[in-house]
Amino acid sequence: MADVVRSWWTEPRAPGAPRRVTRDWFVSGAMVVAVAAEGSLRPDVPARAVSIVLGLLVAVALMFRRTHPLPSVLLAFGPVIAVDVISLATTRAQVGLYAVAAVLILAYALFRWGSGRERLGGLVVMGVAAGLGLALDYQGVVDSIAGCLVLLFPCVLGATVRYRSTARTREIDQVRLREREEFARELHDTVAHHVSAIAIRAQAGQVVATTDPAAAREALEVIEEEASRTLTEMRVMVGALREHEAEDRTPQRGIADLDALARTVAGPPLVEVVAEGQLVGLRPSVEAAVYRLAQESVTNALRHARHASRVEVRVTGTSEQVRLVVSDDGEVITRTRVPDGYGLLGMRERVALLGGSLAAGPGAVAGWTVVADLPRNGGRG
Repeated sequence: MADVVRSWWTEPRAPGAPRRVTRDWFVSGAMVVAVAAEGSLRPDVPARAVSIVLGLLVAVALMFRRTHPLPSVLLAFGPVIAVDVISLATTRAQVGLYAVAAVLILAYALFRWGSGRERLGGLVVMGVAAGLGLALDYQGVVDSIAGCLVLLFPCVLGATVRYRSTARTREIDQVRLREREEFARELHDTVAHHVSAIAIRAQAGQVVATTDPAAAREALEVIEEEASRTLTEMRVMVGALREHEAEDRTPQRGIADLDALARTVAGPPLVEVVAEGQLVGLRPSVEAAVYRLAQESVTNALRHARHASRVEVRVTGTSEQVRLVVSDDGEVITRTRVPDGYGLLGMRERVALLGGSLAAGPGAVAGWTVVADLPRNGGRG
């Protein structure tokens, strides 16, 4: 309980409070017109001049209700309290106009935009003003309760709108965070694959540079192509991470792009792709996940598989799921467990988001094998 009170007390003002806009001038102007009309046409106004001044102060306070919620409440309710104290000691008549009911807008703004300290201070001021008003115009318990409820209603409404807006903002922030994490994984997958291909081509080019200049030139062309593609995809992803900028995103890649993925690897090892079964009508998210999982697995094989001559990417579709198996024929891995790197961790997260499962470890005969099972509907009913 103490933590709740402390968090409420230390809560800052709500962000994004708009400054004066056209409707604020309209509201204050309407308040001035209402005060002038009631002050001049209503015959039974007590202390007419004082009542009009109180109404005009409320009109001024309405202009600053969002940017200065507590001072606005003090400007409107402070003079009312002073006048009520004087009236209670002398005439015992309640001074004011019906138009002053616009202070309810100030109560709403205080709880919508004010900090915890401001809300508590404003609530005390409004409570004192309400108590004095009821003392001057006491008509029974029912009227007293009704008056308190009328004053509390805009406070509750303002707090409700505030916390709904805060919850919405937090939800949007969480979505943006998840999107950024997804972009981080995409960036890692893309760059790691292309850089691995560049490194392999560069090594091959060095080997044949003296004996086969044509092959060396071919290697340089592949390096240039991979580097340009990497730079383009990085620019797209970094641009997507920037807020308030036009996004130029490339289309999501899918199972049909696996052959092109295999062709980017000159080898060794040789990358072979086998696609079989029911692979038509998959959700785009599932196809994109299969491609990225295959890309990451091939990248890991190129970097870590020792003396591998072949990497097989096999995609099998059934009526319920899609299975991806990526295996290589490298040296037998004797360790029972290989620590998860960032790439494998990202693969597990990607599969989990779609409601699937992933297993990675030494192959039954040799090398390393990754098996991912994804539901065809991407985890949706």
